[in-house]
Amino acid sequence: MIVVFDVGNTNIVLGVYRGKELIDYWRIATDKEKTSDEYSMVIHQFFQYNGLDINDVEDIIISSVVPNIMYSLEHASRKLFNKEPLIVGPGIKTGMNIKYDNPKQVGADRIVNAIAAYEKYGGPLIIVDFGTATTFCAISETGEYLGGTISPGIKISSDALFEKAAKLPRVELVKPGKVICKNTVNSMQAGIIYGYVGLVEYIVNKMKKEIRCSSCRVIATGGLSTLIASETESIDIVDKFLSLEGLNIIYERNKEDRIALNNKSRV
Repeated sequence: MIVVFDVGNTNIVLGVYRGKELIDYWRIATDKEKTSDEYSMVIHQFFQYNGLDINDVEDIIISSVVPNIMYSLEHASRKLFNKEPLIVGPGIKTGMNIKYDNPKQVGADRIVNAIAAYEKYGGPLIIVDFGTATTFCAISETGEYLGGTISPGIKISSDALFEKAAKLPRVELVKPGKVICKNTVNSMQAGIIYGYVGLVEYIVNKMKKEIRCSSCRVIATGGLSTLIASETESIDIVDKFLSLEGLNIIYERNKEDRIALNNKSRV
């Protein structure tokens, strides 16, 4: 079994693969204050509850956009699985040509999503990830990472509205069904959700023009992808496990090097 960690600013999504099959996954809050022992205990409980054996874990791969949590996660991996985790970053084999001014600046999460999406759906394509930030990534027909756009996430925008406007309440992110609303809560919900639908449609259409592909597929992922996708025809596919699949693909592309390194360290 291979354990994959997708570490975001809000949540850590943890998956367990046997070959290409995702056999289980869990979502936990990203907590920079948690120690390696606390993470070890939580992960161990997941394994026990789902009847999985820690000793069956062959390797670990981690993608993270939260640098100051990595010390705890890496130590938790060593302590729990007795393995040195593979970290997605410079020097790792991805099989993707990154056409960024500085490829090191591209978030690991965006690369992981791009690799999985191109492997599954081909190119050209656009990936929209509804996470703490909402990211848009463009992939060429030949699998090049062309670049993209980053905007504040839906929840960030909602929280900012509550925190900065004294009389506005915190609202649940659900569709009110209309934009001419009769109360403050529905009015806020309409502005946040339908406003994001408009943002997605505009950026997707502009990206399609820039890559000169009016028919390229648009893949959505992330926690709120279903909510937004249900309101727009700009999104073709919702794929909730894109990041986990991307991590598993990257691991397979680095597997031989990992085995060789482990064998060398035992000599």
